[in-house]
Amino acid sequence: MAAHEARKLAEERKHQNMQNDAKASQGQWGRAWEVDWFSLASILFLLIFAPLIVYYFIMSCAQYQCSLIDPLLDLLTGNKHLYDIWNRTPMLTYRAAVIYSLWVTFQVVLYVSIPDFCHKFLPGYVGGVQEGAVTPAGVVNKYEINGLQAWMITHVLWFANASCFHFFSPTIIFDNWIPLLWCANMLGYAVSTFAMIKGYFFPTNAKDCKFTGNFFYDYMMGIEFNPRIGKWFDFKLFFNGRPGIVAWTLINLSFAAKQRELYGEVTNSMILVNILQGIYVLDFFWNEAWYLKTIDICHDHFGWYLGWGDCVWLPYLYTLQGLYLVYHPVQLCTAHAVGVLMLGLLGYYIFRMTNHQKDLFRRTNGNCRIWGKKPKYIECSYMSVDGTKYYSKLLTSGFWGWARHFNYMGDLMGSLAYCLACGFEHILPYFYIIYMTILLTHRCIRDEHRCSSKYGKDWKRYTVAVPYRLLPGIF
Repeated sequence: MAAHEARKLAEERKHQNMQNDAKASQGQWGRAWEVDWFSLASILFLLIFAPLIVYYFIMSCAQYQCSLIDPLLDLLTGNKHLYDIWNRTPMLTYRAAVIYSLWVTFQVVLYVSIPDFCHKFLPGYVGGVQEGAVTPAGVVNKYEINGLQAWMITHVLWFANASCFHFFSPTIIFDNWIPLLWCANMLGYAVSTFAMIKGYFFPTNAKDCKFTGNFFYDYMMGIEFNPRIGKWFDFKLFFNGRPGIVAWTLINLSFAAKQRELYGEVTNSMILVNILQGIYVLDFFWNEAWYLKTIDICHDHFGWYLGWGDCVWLPYLYTLQGLYLVYHPVQLCTAHAVGVLMLGLLGYYIFRMTNHQKDLFRRTNGNCRIWGKKPKYIECSYMSVDGTKYYSKLLTSGFWGWARHFNYMGDLMGSLAYCLACGFEHILPYFYIIYMTILLTHRCIRDEHRCSSKYGKDWKRYTVAVPYRLLPGIF
């Protein structure tokens, strides 16, 4: 009897230890289990002020020729009141609601109804059904990778309309820019709210949900890891990639069309912005299968941060350079234009090659050559929520031997190039490089905190081998 009780007690302790290990392991991905006061204050600030920041930037262009200071001066000096600015702001229109509804519906149809065919005839492109990374619960989701196809179909139809059909003006996006902002906000809040309700009542995978008990944190950072409807409609992949990023290049094209309509020409600065940002967008879709292994898909839960951010923040603030150039056309001298182009291309090269090195290393399990040599790495282990032990190899060769996040340097160089194309008269177009510097620095710190929790002492070995986070010799 005593032996039986001892065995029972031992089994209970073993079960409890497994639960604790599972919880600790789950805490390694994406989100916190408990919310401190600073995090809560930051979240409340973003929930309240992020929509206002977007509105302020767009309003300053529409009413103050892109000056960020003049609206504040008008308010502080009493020249205008808030209701004066608001009364001059275009409201939601039926036309904008129809445009936006058709746009999102069209992208949903392209996403779920047309299997990828690009991988069948484009050498080197990886599309079709692909597997994502292992989730905290040990699940490996499958995705239909067809973003490049959706981008191509959308843009072929756009140019066909502009050159032949003329169903609508190429300036349609600019002409409805603020009314479309209200539509984007409604979708962003709607999908974020739905995702939270779904996480509580009908999650796709209950083991991949996280609840902190704090409503605001759960709403912003998300509860479900991979919310889905049906087999293929994955919220995270759709809203990260479509409709915002597909729209990015269309938005810039509409700005270029408006510049031509107003001034009779498209300036070389606008052309540079369209080319450099177009390269970035095309790279995203060409490497969409690789994107399944990035922090957005592998570690972030789906909440307001991604839902509203992808619907509003990305398309409205990542395109500020093109919007600025509609109001302030800039014709760059040859040296300036060439310098911007070279900086942007160099940044893209660094961004792409660093990611290519990591992808090659992962795909070959280290059986490859980087910069002509066999790669060096740190082998690490971690546990999933079901107690399964996994192994990872952290690359310490090539660009990854220079800094632990050197790919972000390429991102920052490209971001700076977009801003420099706009000249130096206003600070507004430079918001992007300021924001990206803050975002990527924070992402470095957040990713390293997660990796430290996930890999433990193995991560310390890695940081000794690669001491710099972002910029060799400095940070």
